[in-house]
Amino acid sequence: MKNALSLVLFFLLSLNINAQDKKAKDLLDQVTAKIKSYDNIVIDFKYTLTNLKENINKESKGNVILDGNKYYLNFMGVTKIFDGKKSYTIVPEDEEITISSVNDKDDNAITPSKMLTFFNSGYKYYWDILQDVKGRKIQYIKLVPNNSKDQRKEILLGIDSKTKTIYNVIEIGRNGTKTTLTVNSFKTNQPISKNQFTFVASKYPNYYINKID
Repeated sequence: MKNALSLVLFFLLSLNINAQDKKAKDLLDQVTAKIKSYDNIVIDFKYTLTNLKENINKESKGNVILDGNKYYLNFMGVTKIFDGKKSYTIVPEDEEITISSVNDKDDNAITPSKMLTFFNSGYKYYWDILQDVKGRKIQYIKLVPNNSKDQRKEILLGIDSKTKTIYNVIEIGRNGTKTTLTVNSFKTNQPISKNQFTFVASKYPNYYINKID
């Protein structure tokens, strides 16, 4: 569960990468500039995990709202809220809530701003194939981790050539596991409640609250 949530948070908008392939950099720069111009972003997505050797085939859906340095994520039955200072992970199945402080200077901290710069270092990237997906021209950028111990063999980032928005992210593991996050709906500058990112403890009267400083 933790790995899946991290994958979604890291890969939804991980687009700003140091130059190693000029064509790839130019396209990624266009996408990044466009995303940064929006007041907020609302995304509905599909997540699949497959491993033919292990006979694994799982599929889940989710959605996320991104607004400045805040987000509200629903995925795999879990809700994760970040109000700019604290992260709230709500798990109804276990009736448990984990509250933790987030330090923006922490390299391991997951925040919307870092979703835009996750690939700033640690990857080589290349201009890859162009595919026609239901009339949409999807250009792929291939990313290869520099760390030879990384369990990910490569990552494919699919970008709509016309709209310069993300279509999907495909992660291929060295153990044969393949995870795919596909954007089903991408909306921007939506009307959002001022309380959208506010955690209200009274909504969860019987939940165990685990606070991590």
